[in-house]
Amino acid sequence: MSDASFNASTVAAQPRADEASFGDYFALLKPRVMSLVVFTALVGLLAAPVSVHPIVGFCAILFIAIGGGASGALNMWWDADIDKVMKRTKGRPIPSGKVEEGEALALGLALSGLSVIMLGLATNWFAGAFLAFTIFFYVVIYTMWLKRLTPQNIVIGGAAGAFPPVIGWVAATGSMSIEPWLMFALTFMWTPPHFWALALFMRSDYDDAGVPMLTVTHGRRATRWHILIYTALLATLAVGTSFSGIGGPIYLMVAVVMNALFLRGAWQISRRSEDDAEADNFKVERSFFKLSLLYLFLHFGAVLVEALLKPYGLGGWS
Repeated sequence: MSDASFNASTVAAQPRADEASFGDYFALLKPRVMSLVVFTALVGLLAAPVSVHPIVGFCAILFIAIGGGASGALNMWWDADIDKVMKRTKGRPIPSGKVEEGEALALGLALSGLSVIMLGLATNWFAGAFLAFTIFFYVVIYTMWLKRLTPQNIVIGGAAGAFPPVIGWVAATGSMSIEPWLMFALTFMWTPPHFWALALFMRSDYDDAGVPMLTVTHGRRATRWHILIYTALLATLAVGTSFSGIGGPIYLMVAVVMNALFLRGAWQISRRSEDDAEADNFKVERSFFKLSLLYLFLHFGAVLVEALLKPYGLGGWS
């Protein structure tokens, strides 16, 4: 073989710099969001008052995760135009040119169908239908409709991210009760202050993209007060959940400590001026955002611990 032929074949075998890799397609599934879906769904499944075969449980969580990833891919397909504008999202696979919009759409639709059918077959069709509704809610109700329509987008749309523990519970039991809806409410009420804090220190991102976040439509001062109000409502719900079927002394201890810290952070945010925030590069807002991630993890972790201790007569208030 000549040197010219060798060099040509070598160049042809090398992937282009902008060619999509497995990691780019995986990024379409929003793995960080998917990790939250997996964890809360797992807690919902294990907190249910029935035993689930490990293989069935594994399959349930796997297909719920795939459904969550499918929602992420469809969200990125629809939001490709604004993702190109926002600093936080312009590095995603579609705006960076790694993945075509049609590929994201095809992947999202395929994984949606797969996850719903397989969850129904692995557990029950009530769970499969609930997963289908969750995907529809996130993609159509939130992404296509509410996100660009109203400053209440993140409030109403937050329901989509709050459904996984309910799906996990339904996958285990095939029925409903108050407990999974308390877990739903916990995530639902947590979502607005979490994302509004992000919107405060991302500053012009949502303005540039034309997304009517509360910071854009009502201003930063109103957003700061909304964070405090929602945090107070969340704290009431979170502590009250301690005395439900999924609560107990461990959960109560976590709820009291974390909600005291969360309320303190929200109060500090409400008292700050924009000059104060600019002066320290939104230090308080960034700290509150980071705390919000730990907040949800510890609350659901406490629910999980209470559930795992119950068979030994240690969890809950019994």
